[in-house]
Amino acid sequence: MSSINFSTSKKPLTAYSLAGLADIVLLLLIFFLLTSSFIPQFGIQVNLPQASASAPMEEQYVTVSITDDGRFYVDQRQVPREGLLDAIREARGTRAALVLRADREATVGDFARVAAIAKALNLRVLMATERGLELP
Repeated sequence: MSSINFSTSKKPLTAYSLAGLADIVLLLLIFFLLTSSFIPQFGIQVNLPQASASAPMEEQYVTVSITDDGRFYVDQRQVPREGLLDAIREARGTRAALVLRADREATVGDFARVAAIAKALNLRVLMATERGLELP
């Protein structure tokens, strides 16, 4: 019997081109960067135990609410428009931020009034919103 010779005179390829691999890695990177910003971060809902050392969230911010008819509430207490500065100053204490909860129908002027007072008192302004976007 004769043996079959499978050997060739060609040498094996010793250098690989990494251009194709770099293209794939770049496309994967772009894919993950684009899709990561669209994934909402809901987190896991759990009932946390209570401890005396934790501070409630309400005590970290001064909460100002504006209703659709232009009424102001500072920490759930109604205040007149003229007394808004004094009420926020009194409620501030050691807090460094103000959460503004404005009704959809509230005017921009009311928002600007609260933002100007917060800036005068060196408070950061955070706007409370609902999740989701309603399009008309």
